Amino acid sequence: MHEAINWLLITMKAMGYPGIFLLMAMESSVIPIPSELVMPPAGYLAQRGEMNAFIAILCGTMGSLIGAYANYFAAHYLGRPLLLKYGKYVWITEEKFAKVEGFFLRHGEISTFIGRLLPVVRHLISLPAGLAGMNHVKFALYTLLGAGIWVSVLTWIGYFIGQNQELIMRYSHKALIGVVVFSALLIAVYVKLQRNKSTKHQKTLPDRIV
Repeated sequence: MHEAINWLLITMKAMGYPGIFLLMAMESSVIPIPSELVMPPAGYLAQRGEMNAFIAILCGTMGSLIGAYANYFAAHYLGRPLLLKYGKYVWITEEKFAKVEGFFLRHGEISTFIGRLLPVVRHLISLPAGLAGMNHVKFALYTLLGAGIWVSVLTWIGYFIGQNQELIMRYSHKALIGVVVFSALLIAVYVKLQRNKSTKHQKTLPDRIV
């Protein structure tokens, strides 16, 4: 872990903001580069005055959007059978995809926002969105919101903690638990509102004439 973070620090120093953009685009697609190892080092460099935290967050968020769109278009144009056939080569198993697809179908468009906050789901949520042909404005908006929150949290962790890898991972895990709890509460509220809306709609329907 120590070597990985040092390598990322060196890489980001050499590549600058384009490096953050590229690494987060890879992280957001199917290449397993944990965002927990990308954005905290960027925050640390910002704390040292070698980067601007807000520009780093912007680059990380936009990189996440591009990576998400790579998955979106892959799913949209390849289709489910080909995706599952070749997905195993990039760690997309049928079981994982079925869970993400079910999550998307149950909770609709809000799942794109929530999915950006959750581990595993974060990398895969764009696939069912692409299969469903989700509206691009909504897809981009929810992806940017979710990715922006997570990228910001990780960047500020690195900014305030510095280069202490152990503390970075500890607080990253705590942040992850926090967003999982937040996501669960958000889903519960969303489902309750949808049920109330459905019940209200049924009550307003005219009685059937027998």
